[in-house]
Amino acid sequence: MNASAPATAIHEVISLSHDGRGVARVNGKALFIAGALPGERVSVRGLKRHRNYDEATLDSLEYASPLRVTPQCAHFGVCGGCSLQHLEPGAQIAAKQEHLLEELRRTARVEPATVLSALVADPWGYRRRARLGARFVGKKGRVVVGFRERAAPLVADLKRCEILAPPLDGLIEPLGSMLTNLEIRARIPQVEVAVADNATALVFRVLSPPAASDLEQLRAFGAKFEVQVYLQPGAADSVSALGEARPLVYHLTEFDVELEFKPTEFVQVNGGLNRIMVKRAIELLAPQRTEEVLDLFCGIGNFTLPLARQCTRAVGVEGDAGLIERSRANASANRIENAEFHHADLAAIDMALPWARRSYTRALLDPPRAGAREALPLIDRCGARRVVYFSCHPGSLARDTGILVHEFGFRLESAGVIDMFPHTSHVESVAVFKR
Repeated sequence: MNASAPATAIHEVISLSHDGRGVARVNGKALFIAGALPGERVSVRGLKRHRNYDEATLDSLEYASPLRVTPQCAHFGVCGGCSLQHLEPGAQIAAKQEHLLEELRRTARVEPATVLSALVADPWGYRRRARLGARFVGKKGRVVVGFRERAAPLVADLKRCEILAPPLDGLIEPLGSMLTNLEIRARIPQVEVAVADNATALVFRVLSPPAASDLEQLRAFGAKFEVQVYLQPGAADSVSALGEARPLVYHLTEFDVELEFKPTEFVQVNGGLNRIMVKRAIELLAPQRTEEVLDLFCGIGNFTLPLARQCTRAVGVEGDAGLIERSRANASANRIENAEFHHADLAAIDMALPWARRSYTRALLDPPRAGAREALPLIDRCGARRVVYFSCHPGSLARDTGILVHEFGFRLESAGVIDMFPHTSHVESVAVFKR
């Protein structure tokens, strides 16, 4: 790879890449332009040549897309947390929907009979979970806090963040100031944050033991901004509260469910959209009172417990033993007796286990980025007539769709996107399969 002087040619942007960059063609070679949108005529800078494609950054606009909007965040373009704030929100959804359908056509060789309306919520202040980088920068004489920069492996120097849920959105600058005053300011590389319905938690990754004065400043910060402070000196199981801390909870009011979680445990990042997603899951799965439902990759019971309110028995299975303990505790706290939870390796399911040998009329899957390929034979074997599959990666969903359709005889009834991460190129989706 080598860089040239700033380019002066005008380029026609013909499409949007899956990572949110504009795509132009120069003598048949793809040119990916950060900050450009389809339909625009642009000049670029910072051209980097590669064997099969080139990269550059938008320098100036000769013609702007009518879908271009002014980014709300002052740090957009530098911070890597968002890549699409310059694109009108409806157009963001349309681009993600086309990405999903393209993957299904190309990889699975199928199209859904129905394209579902996108699931959307407030596109600002939505992110209740995040891992923020922290770094003491000697030249600036202070700690900077934020996501990674878009074009460099550095921590972006943020003052606030428009996508973090309150009160986190306005705590970036005060957090950096407090960390700057600590003796171990150079030994705190990360702050994991979580906003629950009842409290906000900050987990500080500490590579050295904090001095007594550091502990006092951390406690004072927590008291001033009404946030719970945790320290993490090692692995996830080393996290402990600095002082008293209330359990974190969120509510699925429509189903009379309250879920407790630890600040480092997995919950859906977008709390507002999660409530909509759970409701849609129930609607799409349509369980009957007499049926048993299987929920794979169940986490803390986010889908399992609301499902249990609708059917005779809901069975949740998860590979993380800690999350299974949490889901069982949540079932007990909600007095839901027809939900059961099992710890199992979902990448190598033992089909002889009692829960795996049962029949289920309906099944729900919510796997990680790698997808659910190893669990699909169980979906076929258990006799499920209807399957709802939530995905955080279009590629793995398309691969698994091909298996369900071409190997196990399911029909892709419907599919659509879930805007879990507005203003980013990240695509989450839901697909519905019928036997």
